[in-house]
Amino acid sequence: MKDATPINLLTGFLGSGKTTLLQRLLTDPAMASAAVLINEFGEVGLDHHLLDRIDDNVVLMKSGCICCTVRGEIADALLGLHSQRARGEIPWFDRVVIETTGLADPFPALSTIQSHPVLRSHFSIANVVTTVDAVNGQKQLADRLEAVRQIGAADVVVITKTDLADEARTADLRAALARLNPTARQVIATDAASGDFIASSTALRTEGWEDHVAHDHDHHHHHHHDTADAKIRSFAITVDGPVDWTAFGVWLTMLLNRHGDRIFRVKGILNVAGEDRPVAVHGVQRLVHAPVHMSGWPDASRQSRIVFIVDDLDPARIEASFHVFNRLSEKVLSHRASGCLEGATPR
Repeated sequence: MKDATPINLLTGFLGSGKTTLLQRLLTDPAMASAAVLINEFGEVGLDHHLLDRIDDNVVLMKSGCICCTVRGEIADALLGLHSQRARGEIPWFDRVVIETTGLADPFPALSTIQSHPVLRSHFSIANVVTTVDAVNGQKQLADRLEAVRQIGAADVVVITKTDLADEARTADLRAALARLNPTARQVIATDAASGDFIASSTALRTEGWEDHVAHDHDHHHHHHHDTADAKIRSFAITVDGPVDWTAFGVWLTMLLNRHGDRIFRVKGILNVAGEDRPVAVHGVQRLVHAPVHMSGWPDASRQSRIVFIVDDLDPARIEASFHVFNRLSEKVLSHRASGCLEGATPR
């Protein structure tokens, strides 16, 4: 919805520095009109920032930011904040930051926000920010599937504790993160700013992963990862001609309904038939965000490019199924060109 309050999800494995990052960013005036959902105030150490306790769960900070503890379901906390804001019991907030627990898969929180009949009328998912520890990140990705899922869901990856790791170790981690999630923007924690929360994932990042797409396309190569599940991989599909939106939507819906639990991320730009501008699509597991019309193409090729991060799925079979639907859509487009059918484009 146009007037929905954006939600930014802050996730990251245990000890990766989520709370430290959040503490620092909450002092930024740009975050003064935010509401923050955290597990417990005591864990975050915000006492020296508090100005007033509004009720047992909500405090108002000196910056103006509202902080709320999540003692039950995220849905309850969000609905409570929305009601308090509507009644004027708390200051107006223009966005929400949710800090998840270190062992959390981001999907349940994202699913709650998007599928809840009331929440989705008032809130929308803006982006997912994931912290990763430069010292322990490689081992966590190797040992813990939760860490892999958190990276797979990320729009922004904030790399922490680089002062405790040598440059080579940090460089190796950054390369691993880029292979695992080539669409995520990487930020060193000391350089992170409120804009990394405020920016929406609708501003699809394309720089840096065209090479990944081209590499996969030209050499039929898929990236495997030495992670908690050695079958996790990222791969890309490229298409030269226009894509029929309806056929693509049917294909993606069927794919996610069948394999959504094992598709950590799908993100791409499409050359949709009948559209002058590229259409950005992105989703996490079974959740697909509303398509977004980008301002323009990142290059002159106008190729459709879709990047997947999957767990124990055969990229060749996914790509083959896509091309089956695409061939059918080409026939539909041919009929349309002759005036036999009317097309449907994403709005």
